[in-house]
Amino acid sequence: MLKKIIISEFGIIMKKEVLKVVKIGGKLIEDDAKFAEFLGDFVALKGPKILVHGGGNLATEITEKLGYKTQMFEGRRITDADSIRVILMVYGGVINKNIVAKLQGLGNNAIGLSGADGLSIVSKKRPVKEVDFGFVGDVEKVNSEFINSILKQNITPVFSAISCTEDGLLLNTNGDSVAAEIAKAMSSIYETELYFCFEKKGVLGDAEDDDSVIGIITRDKYQKLLEEKVISDGMLPKLHNCFQALENGVKNIFLGDFRLLKEESVYTKISN
Repeated sequence: MLKKIIISEFGIIMKKEVLKVVKIGGKLIEDDAKFAEFLGDFVALKGPKILVHGGGNLATEITEKLGYKTQMFEGRRITDADSIRVILMVYGGVINKNIVAKLQGLGNNAIGLSGADGLSIVSKKRPVKEVDFGFVGDVEKVNSEFINSILKQNITPVFSAISCTEDGLLLNTNGDSVAAEIAKAMSSIYETELYFCFEKKGVLGDAEDDDSVIGIITRDKYQKLLEEKVISDGMLPKLHNCFQALENGVKNIFLGDFRLLKEESVYTKISN
């Protein structure tokens, strides 16, 4: 496994292993060609790694086919009693197991997980304030020891965006938040890097121009973009998670498309 090494006047100092936590969005999963290329790049990554996936589009499609209504607020899904059943089937079943099977086919031993497995992602139901999000969870803690025990067996955890309360209630949880919380928790053991792969090349300065990627976003730049209303609703929680992660031990954060894991790719880097 990869470890960073520093050579100083006092000799060689061994640092923490580098762990890559990669979140992939649902739109990329649905594009067979792009998803296949992404998985090839993911498998090629050296050292320990974790994959977190979304699947909101497929969940929305099936929800609507069943005659249920999908509701969103500021880029986050409102999950009622009907929707949570669909989400559990889609996230924890269809998508998760297909990804695990594809990784196995590429020679990458993997295991599919939700927050209930090993109580790896413990959450609490989001309280009702201006909006009732229903069966939606906010992560309270991550079982880093359990996750590390899997990594130490050279197995790649593949997490769906489902968390669990301590008394056994399964909850829909924002996938970006799951990835960020895992990266934060694992930073006590590893030097963590966080990657958000979605349908765009990065954070765009112009929503109509796919090439208007903002290379680096600092907190000051982020505030300016908010004031100028450059950032879309869907990007707001993603960037919020990024800065929270930076403040809590995550070393590097990158946002880009399915080519993000390639060294020559275009991307946005989040920096303090």
